[in-house]
Amino acid sequence: MSNQTEERPAEPGAAAAAPRRASVVATLFRFQSFFGLVAVFLAAVIFSPRNDGQILFLTSDNLFNIVRAVSEIGIIAIGLTFVILIGGIDLSVGSVLGLAAVGSAVLMVEDGFGVWVAVALVLLAGIVFGLLQGTAVALLGVQAFIVTLAGLQIARGLARMWSGGETVQISYGDGPGQAPMLFSLLGERTFGGVVPIPALIFAVVAVVAILFLRGSAYSRHLYAIGGNEKAARLSGVPVNRVKIIAFGIAGFCAALAGIVHAGQLNAGSPNDGIAYELDGIAAVVVGGTSLAGGRGSVIGTIAGALLLGILNNILSLNSVNTDLQLLIKGLVIVAAAALQRLRPTS
Repeated sequence: MSNQTEERPAEPGAAAAAPRRASVVATLFRFQSFFGLVAVFLAAVIFSPRNDGQILFLTSDNLFNIVRAVSEIGIIAIGLTFVILIGGIDLSVGSVLGLAAVGSAVLMVEDGFGVWVAVALVLLAGIVFGLLQGTAVALLGVQAFIVTLAGLQIARGLARMWSGGETVQISYGDGPGQAPMLFSLLGERTFGGVVPIPALIFAVVAVVAILFLRGSAYSRHLYAIGGNEKAARLSGVPVNRVKIIAFGIAGFCAALAGIVHAGQLNAGSPNDGIAYELDGIAAVVVGGTSLAGGRGSVIGTIAGALLLGILNNILSLNSVNTDLQLLIKGLVIVAAAALQRLRPTS
C-alpha cells in the first residue's frame, strides 16, 4: 500500500468563489469614498441634535450650508485631483486662493474694473501661475513638492504686495471705490433663496471635470503617467505637456475658489486660504485617489469633500471642542490613507 497522500482535485465551486471574493473586495475599495460618505451621513443623522422632534442636521438650510461650506475646498480639490493623478502634489493652491481673493477685490474696488474683466484677469493669473509651476516640474525636473512649496511663498508674497498687506473690503455700488452689484451674487442664494450660488459653481466645475476625465484622451494620459511615467513616455504620451496642463488646471481651480471666497466674505485678504491646500489634499485622499498617482476620480474627490464637510458640520452642531474636531478629522484621513495601502493593485 502506498504511503503517498492522494491529491484531490479542487472543487469547481471553490475555484469560482475566489475570483468572486476578489471582485467584491475590489468593488468595496473602488467605492470606499461613497461607503464612507453614507456611513458619516447616517452617523450625522443619528447623533444630530433635535429641536421639537426635528433633526437639525436634515433641515434644508443646514444641508445647503454644508455644500456652501465645502464649495471652495471642493473646487480646489478637483484641481488637485488632476495633479495627484500624475503622482504630483500642489502645495500652493491655498496661497493662490488668497492671491485671487485679493486680486478680485483690488481690481474692482481700487482699479475700477468690471466684474467680468476682473474675473477673467484673476483666472488668467491662476492659470499662468499653475503653468509656470508645471513647467518647472516637467522641464526643469524639480520635484513638485519643492516647486509648489516655493509657489506657496511666492503667491502669498504677491498677495501681500498687491494689497499692501491689508484686507481689501468690498462694498457695492456705482461710485468710485465700489464693486459692481453683480459680484455680490456670489454671497446670495437662488431657486427661491435656497441653493447657495457657490454650491452651483462647485456643481458646474464638478460636472465639467467628470465629463472631461471620462471622455478625453488627456485623461488617459493622466492615468498612464501616474501608473508608470517611463512606460507612458515610451508609448508616445506627451508627458511634459500633460504635466504642465495638470498644474494649470489646479491653478485655475484655486483662482476660481479665491473669487468665490472674496464674493462670500465681501473682502480679499492676503491671509485668505491658509492651510486650504491641506484640506484639499485631505478631500482627494479621503475620496480614494492614490497619492502615488494613476488611480482615483473626481467623483471620489467630491464624495471626500462632502464627507469632510458633513463631519465638520455634525461636530459643530454637537459643540465638540475644536481641538477634538481636528483630532477626529486627522484620524479619518489616516484611516482613508491606510485603506489605500490595503487596496488590491489589480
